[in-house]
Amino acid sequence: MSYDAVLLSGFGGPEGQEDVLPFLRNVTRGRGIPDERLEEVAHHYRAFGGVSPINEQNRDLKRALQAALTQAGLDIPVYWGNRNWAPYLDEALEQAAKDGIRTMIAIPTSAYSSYSSCRQYREDWADALEASGLQTTLQIDKVRQFFSHPGFIQPFIDGVQSGVAAAMQAGHDRSAIEVLFSTHSIPIDDAARSGAGLFTDVEGGGYAAQQLAVAAHVVAEAAPGISWQLVYQSRSGPPSQPWLEPDINDALEALEERTAVLIVPLGFVSDHMEVMWDLDTEARETAARLGLWFTRTPTPGTQPDFIDALVDLVQERISGRPTGQRANTTAIGPWFDVCRPGCCENPRLGFKPAIAGLQP
Repeated sequence: MSYDAVLLSGFGGPEGQEDVLPFLRNVTRGRGIPDERLEEVAHHYRAFGGVSPINEQNRDLKRALQAALTQAGLDIPVYWGNRNWAPYLDEALEQAAKDGIRTMIAIPTSAYSSYSSCRQYREDWADALEASGLQTTLQIDKVRQFFSHPGFIQPFIDGVQSGVAAAMQAGHDRSAIEVLFSTHSIPIDDAARSGAGLFTDVEGGGYAAQQLAVAAHVVAEAAPGISWQLVYQSRSGPPSQPWLEPDINDALEALEERTAVLIVPLGFVSDHMEVMWDLDTEARETAARLGLWFTRTPTPGTQPDFIDALVDLVQERISGRPTGQRANTTAIGPWFDVCRPGCCENPRLGFKPAIAGLQP
């Protein structure tokens, strides 16, 4: 397949105090949540001047990706559009159409299978095409979920190696170190529908299975035999709705015979608000209260291995690279180009058209 452009898609975030509430209204639109409740979350952003780092991080990612594509001999531009804040997806598509773009390969800034990390992006693209009136003139395909790509995983391997070494240099025995791989919690019902129904025997479905596979590979490469677990953060649903557990703070409270903890933000590609607040602020405070030595390893961000991985994901689609020749380093993967019908659907929100990966 030949492509005219890359579409980088992000969550979006406020860039000033006056943006915070309008942004949160966008995130929660259709749920009828009053501003008083939104303010409970707004203080996370207000503590950083109302500015989420995610937009600047995506600007940096767009620049790095554009430079790497050019260096790889791919003369295609990168467009960037967000789900919840400017620049919005429909604006990016309208500009692309004006520039003569007809086929785009989309890269969401999330590596795993779930509603919010895959399906919702596919619904967003379908909505943006409809809002722009471009359904018949602009085609959007999607790269596969890239959780198993070595370029995505390598920054985590490097981080765990450095973190374990730092803990031991600080006087902590290897047996006293715990590695907590942290990812965003999601409703248990949503998790069960993730991963094309291939992991019904795993609590947390494909979403958890994919991250467990990545974590196991990271430990095997970076610190064989080290104690580790997958934990969750950033729960936002009502108390009556079961979400994936354990929460990272509960996991810290439950640690026994440990003096040092490494937090690995396995579910995130950059140091955005949920990393800075939930991990760097709240989890760090919990660890300090418990007397635990603490470090948080880096996200992939714009590290060269990760940027090269994104270029490789585009190249494998352009060349039609066979599955057996695709980069993959975990027991699960490489993942599908075309998402299966109903995969990661959210019945609470009702059926919505979603781009599958090859056809709108």
